[in-house]
Amino acid sequence: MLFLEFLFLDVVLGGSITENVVQKNISFYLMQISSYANQSWAQNRGSAWLDELQTHGWDSESGTIIFLHTWSRGNFSNEELEDLQLLFRFYFSGLTVEFQNRASELQINYPVDIQVRLGSELHSGEITKGFFHAAFNGLNFLSYQNKSWVPSPEGGMTAQKVCDLLNIYEGIKETAYYLMNDVCPRLLLGLLDAGKMDLQRQVRPEVWLSSSPNLEPGRLLLACHVSGFYPKPIWVMWMRGAQEQLETKQGDILPHADGTWYLRVTLDVAAKEAAGLSCRVRHSSLRDQDIILYWGHGLSVILIIFAVIVPLVLLIVLVLLCKKRCTYQSIS
Repeated sequence: MLFLEFLFLDVVLGGSITENVVQKNISFYLMQISSYANQSWAQNRGSAWLDELQTHGWDSESGTIIFLHTWSRGNFSNEELEDLQLLFRFYFSGLTVEFQNRASELQINYPVDIQVRLGSELHSGEITKGFFHAAFNGLNFLSYQNKSWVPSPEGGMTAQKVCDLLNIYEGIKETAYYLMNDVCPRLLLGLLDAGKMDLQRQVRPEVWLSSSPNLEPGRLLLACHVSGFYPKPIWVMWMRGAQEQLETKQGDILPHADGTWYLRVTLDVAAKEAAGLSCRVRHSSLRDQDIILYWGHGLSVILIIFAVIVPLVLLIVLVLLCKKRCTYQSIS
């Protein structure tokens, strides 16, 4: 059934899913981070993601879903979303009570962070089996496989005890299965359909170069700035001819307020070796036309512009002054 839904979406989008999505895997998943500082303090944070794009948040004070985009409701009805909201509200409150009541029994020491990732993936046009992974203080703890909770080796005896406890409750297993294999696949396909305009958005990057003196004399830190691009995946590299400079260092990809991204890529070089270097940028919005900026050429272009523009402006000013003087003399 899910495969038929995919085919329907592919027709609706005119083949764009096949071109833009199926060539890579895409996932939709729910994220939970629960922090317990002591026996009486707890915080639950929730979010939902379509690959690296956040689609939903969770307001822990009101116990409500936050829809981050106009299309974040996908193809779910208001009644279905209300039911999900109630389910998450009950889950978070119940988890906190159960954890704090059983922490001593399970010999768990505070503080504790629990991370949960639950969702489904689209591989080559087909929804695959859902996934559920939980971590405890950053270490793999347990997963959900074949309708049963399975401990991870890193979790030790504590993970085994928790799985033994969870496997007693059929309702918990059924709910996890429902979220993994019904809710998340439907949301994944529904979001791809409802959000197709945003998800297919392509914004070309702006690229410029800069440099700053390094702490070591005689060296430069060259920087390639790539700004305003969308979607997020991008490839940027300092080059010498066709040779990639393996010392290239990439910073974090940072968000702009308009949803586009910014990236700074640097290269530490001897000042006398900077000539001949270039920054190369590949991005889906550019198709096969990479942007290549050569170090030092930017300054030459600016000088050429000034050499042409400044005399032209001066010439226009002289002509206007001459006309004004001639007009004044004729009146006199």
